[in-house]
Amino acid sequence: MRAAYTSRVEPKFEAAHGRKIASRNEARKAMLEDPAFQTWSALRRMTMEQRQQAGRFTVIRQREELNEKARELTEGDPRLKLDPSLTIPRYVAAIDHHCMPGGYCTEYVAGDVTNGANYDHAGFVTTSGLLGSYSDGGGKAVVNWVKRNLPDFKPKKILDLGGTVGHSTLPIARAFPDAEVTILDLGAPVLRYGLGRAKSLGVDNVSFVQGTGEDMSMYPDASFDWIQTTMFLHELSSSAMKKIFAETRRLVRPGGVVIHVEQPQYTADMPFFEQAMRDWDAFYNNEPFWSRMHEMDLDQAMIDAGFEKDWLVHGDVYGVVDRDIFPDAQEDETEDYGRKAAWHVIGAVLP
Repeated sequence: MRAAYTSRVEPKFEAAHGRKIASRNEARKAMLEDPAFQTWSALRRMTMEQRQQAGRFTVIRQREELNEKARELTEGDPRLKLDPSLTIPRYVAAIDHHCMPGGYCTEYVAGDVTNGANYDHAGFVTTSGLLGSYSDGGGKAVVNWVKRNLPDFKPKKILDLGGTVGHSTLPIARAFPDAEVTILDLGAPVLRYGLGRAKSLGVDNVSFVQGTGEDMSMYPDASFDWIQTTMFLHELSSSAMKKIFAETRRLVRPGGVVIHVEQPQYTADMPFFEQAMRDWDAFYNNEPFWSRMHEMDLDQAMIDAGFEKDWLVHGDVYGVVDRDIFPDAQEDETEDYGRKAAWHVIGAVLP
């Protein structure tokens, strides 16, 4: 695609307009006319749909067995706190994120874990197992970042917003076994599956709570030492993000941290080609908030929520590759704008 862009797309645009491409949107629209992009985009979309349908089929054919296993593992466990009266906001309910049929919240039968199991299974397939047998390489990377940058940090209460089945949460819970960890998520199927998964993996200091980060009034002010999100912000509407940022400010304790892990923002030094390629998800992978979130000034959004500018922190995390699956994988701390497990950290460390 890069070769097609430099050899055909850019010259064609300049010949037609008498100037260079001036934005990612112009770059994307220009690429839409090129057969290389048309083919690449069609193949990628088809791959996403096939992956979801294949994963869904492997789950549906054993759904009753999975639901029963989840029931045995979670029934009566106080760490699973569901709210049947919760209204799923439209920005989640109306979208099958990542082309996953039914998204995170759809329940097909009572006590269902179908979409939690599909999310777990499909995530491994999407990354080809790069993040490990349990898709937890991102969580391990976050732990490494925190221990390297905050070596004296000893959190007792940790909140992971949008933690789904716990891919990134369980490594945190293992790394801080004395901490009380909570996943707050909208989807009952991912939470049921998540608790069953945690128990089967021997992690017992995580609770799975159904709720929205926009209103966490069930928790009093300054309830948590560490509030975490991982690849979560790009699935929020702008109004939801504003409310969630405000709630995290209210809930974090003095001396605590808030950490958001995401793919990098669209900055002035990111080439328009890179921006347009990454923007593919916004237009063709059911991620309607992706583009807006990645162009936002997240520092200012944090400040608007009540965080002081000199509290803000930035950094990079690199997914921990599973050497049992990829023994010869080369890891380096370089950015490739979303085509490997390299993410950015935006957060705050409170005095």
